[in-house]
Amino acid sequence: MKHTIATLIAGLFATAAFAQTPAPAAAPATATPVAVKAEAKVDAKDAKFDTKAEAKADVKEAKVATKHAKAKAKHAVKHAAAKTEAAKDTTVAADVSASTK
Repeated sequence: MKHTIATLIAGLFATAAFAQTPAPAAAPATATPVAVKAEAKVDAKDAKFDTKAEAKADVKEAKVATKHAKAKAKHAVKHAAAKTEAAKDTTVAADVSASTK
């Protein structure tokens, strides 16, 4: 079974290598104005798509950063409230022990 799998994998690599060999040299084809326009149109669409994708990624990143900042602020408020509560508890405990003496 191992030999069969190894042969199949080697065959895949060999196929990829043969697929990448250059084609025999043919007469150079000149680009027609229609082909050039079509290629420019496709390039423009690709650029527009890339720009939109980058903008969406930036918006998503900004949302995540905002969410993280809000969570961090909320945590800081909770932590400060807990410290204040602990300080009050120690003050009350000190007052109670002083008043019982």
